[in-house]
Amino acid sequence: MLVRLGSRCLAIGIFLILTGCGGGGGSGAGADGATGSGGATGTATPASGASSPGTTAPTLAAATPVIDGTTLGDAFWPSGSTSSGGLGQAVSGLNCALRSSAYTYTHLSIYQNGRLLALPTNIGMIEPTMSAPTGCAYPLHTVDSTGKIHMDASTSASYTLGQFFSIWGETLGTSNVAGVSGSPVTVYVNNGGALTQYTGDLASLVLPAHGEVTIEIGTPLTQIPTYTWTDPPPFDPNPIALVYGGMVGDTFWPNGNTSTGGTGSPVDGLTCAPNMSELYHVHAHLAIFKDGKWLALPKNVGILSQCNYEMHTHDQTGIIHIEAPAFKTFTLGQFFDIWGQPLTSTNVAGVTGTVVAYINDNGDSRRYMGDLRNIELTSLRDITLQIGTPVSTLATYSWYEKQ
Repeated sequence: MLVRLGSRCLAIGIFLILTGCGGGGGSGAGADGATGSGGATGTATPASGASSPGTTAPTLAAATPVIDGTTLGDAFWPSGSTSSGGLGQAVSGLNCALRSSAYTYTHLSIYQNGRLLALPTNIGMIEPTMSAPTGCAYPLHTVDSTGKIHMDASTSASYTLGQFFSIWGETLGTSNVAGVSGSPVTVYVNNGGALTQYTGDLASLVLPAHGEVTIEIGTPLTQIPTYTWTDPPPFDPNPIALVYGGMVGDTFWPNGNTSTGGTGSPVDGLTCAPNMSELYHVHAHLAIFKDGKWLALPKNVGILSQCNYEMHTHDQTGIIHIEAPAFKTFTLGQFFDIWGQPLTSTNVAGVTGTVVAYINDNGDSRRYMGDLRNIELTSLRDITLQIGTPVSTLATYSWYEKQ
């Protein structure tokens, strides 16, 4: 009898231990839906590097090589500042003005439950208008979806995360970041390879030049990504004087339009007329390199005996004149169509090879990764098209046309 009772008690004890240990997995929160200012909603999927809340501090991941201009993360917010952000007025003591002649950058990553959300392009950028043909930019702005925040480096001023979010017009709090709600909100700063958790007021975080700020909403990461960037080439410190009627580079193409270019009829919505009204009059510059050789842009593209197109060249300096009766968006693709030449990622006016494009706005340079035809021609914008051998520097210019 005692043996049977002992066996029964042992079996009950084992059953109780097993039921007490069963289930596993804990009660970690799942992926939360989020709504940004643009109304985008969705359920975030944790990345492989995501961990459960309450785990040990993350480490810094091995650096990932990235070419400037590469989008990082999933599209989530609309481009530009919101209606409550910087639209030209002073914001947090920062003015919107002609872009500076010197820039550096910091990098911002925002994760929701392990999912990287791409920082939108054109935050803090105001498009040109008839009255302000150069547009304006805040000292903190984005030009693509890399996560890079361009910072004016012409002075010794420092900038904060709060100023950037004010220009963006988005929330920055301990449970809501740019309309994405969740808890906890954790911030890490990588400054020169030293990873630290930031625990102060988020708005007061000073943005480190060439550093990285990572905001985690919800499920944390076990490793914090870091990047090594292939940045645009440095500027040539010796500006090239652009002289009316002159030439920059070597003659390569014949002057004027080709047989497939503009003949007087509208091209891509751009008209050709004699004595056209020039209420909107700006200039951009195009430089084309093949294996390091500068190919001079031909003169009289868009100029016919009976009329001038709204976009044209007067000489071989590379200056594209935009002279129109009204403001509109002008693109590089329209210019090549007036010229009658192809423009693709592998063909620039008959010169073939892999094409790399750089854009410089008064010292604010970047590599352009989109459709070359969509590059906007804005006031005093320098566009460099590189085919083949990389250029070592980006040319700078002393313009004969001032705006």
